[in-house]
Amino acid sequence: MSTTEDNGVPFRSGYVAIIGLPNAGKSTLLNRLTGAHLAAVAPRPQTTRHRILGILNGHGHQAVFLDTPGLLDPKYALQQQMKREIDLALRDADVVMLVVDATRTGEETDSLVRRLTGRKVLAVLNKVDLVRDKKDLLPAVERLVKAGFPDVFMVSALKGGGVDDLKTAIAAKLPEGQPFYPPDAVADRPEKFFAAEFIREAVFNLYGEEIPYSTAVVVEEFKERPDRKDYILATIYVERKSQKAIMIGSGGRALKRVGSQARREIEALTGRPVYLEIRVKVAEAWRKDERFIRDNVYGRD
Repeated sequence: MSTTEDNGVPFRSGYVAIIGLPNAGKSTLLNRLTGAHLAAVAPRPQTTRHRILGILNGHGHQAVFLDTPGLLDPKYALQQQMKREIDLALRDADVVMLVVDATRTGEETDSLVRRLTGRKVLAVLNKVDLVRDKKDLLPAVERLVKAGFPDVFMVSALKGGGVDDLKTAIAAKLPEGQPFYPPDAVADRPEKFFAAEFIREAVFNLYGEEIPYSTAVVVEEFKERPDRKDYILATIYVERKSQKAIMIGSGGRALKRVGSQARREIEALTGRPVYLEIRVKVAEAWRKDERFIRDNVYGRD
């Protein structure tokens, strides 16, 4: 049963899956739409591992976003779980946002197009601010329309251009229904989940090569202390001893940079001061270990 506004217009609410290839800007778009830093963002593909749920409350509507990992051909257990996250998001979605990088269009596969046939789809051409000649965007728009996605929006998730029009279109696509969450909610994950995400984001931003992809972050303790700083104990798992040495750095300086960046983001989200303690452990080849992934990467939200 749906609720209605004072003017008799039915309330609209629903789930919106954000999907696309790696590094298309899906997480940046989620953060822009919700006005909150919820999803880890880094200039590298496959930063997102979970379905990050963010909530947009507008006049007469509530959109619940499911940010997903980039579409990929899974090669090991972690990527297989990431693919399952995408499948679950599509299963739950009332609306799908297909995010395409405007600087590398034409990479969408036929299999993706087939998966979205018959769905309510908003095609989002993102990063248009990076395209110098806007005429170059027209072939990309035509390609998306020809593929069966007539609702195409050109946006810059980073700078905000075109996002208000996209919000309006999202609201119009939502089915009638009651809100799922209170009007002041922006996410449904616990604070410890976001603490782990911010630590992982810092790793992606501060380390090169394979280090970021070989790390898993587990928040072991998250204690709110009314008269003192909140206490957070986190473990960063890597796959080899050599990676542990790189992660910590000479005199622990590299790990301190991770903690400093992550702590700022955690404090901005919670509005409380935080004492963040991080340790590093080795879990050999954990990305191929289904039990480790189940118990630590996806089992401690």
